[in-house]
Amino acid sequence: MKNQNFTTTISVDQSPEEVFKAIANVRGWWSGEIEGDTGSLGAEFTYRYKDVHRSRQKVSEFVAGRRVVWHVLESELSFAKDKSEWNDTDIVFDISEKDGRTEVRFTHEGLVPGFECYGNCSNAWGTLINENLRKLIATGKGQPDVFA
Repeated sequence: MKNQNFTTTISVDQSPEEVFKAIANVRGWWSGEIEGDTGSLGAEFTYRYKDVHRSRQKVSEFVAGRRVVWHVLESELSFAKDKSEWNDTDIVFDISEKDGRTEVRFTHEGLVPGFECYGNCSNAWGTLINENLRKLIATGKGQPDVFA
């Protein structure tokens, strides 16, 4: 059976180390309020977007220039019947070199089409990764709130 986790891939000219640094700078590309440390193994942070989304993540993998994984400890999605759909899912950033560029493969493991939030959440991730994160990597400058 085909893996149905949400995934998207971007390719950039910056080094894997620059890409890794940008991903760890969550406040620079993920719209909303972030409390806590996002840049070290074992760190926990809370993300909140208005009254729509709140989640708490733990950095479960943090391998410089290669991989970042956040494990979702708890979530509350106000627009879904099951407000905890993200609980126990993993948000994964795999960084590799390919054809002289750096590739970022983003996967939200556990965010599958059967989830009520899949459409909204996959669209939001697509914007955040393909626009906000890509721009932060390219310019080094944080991006404004794309959902305002």
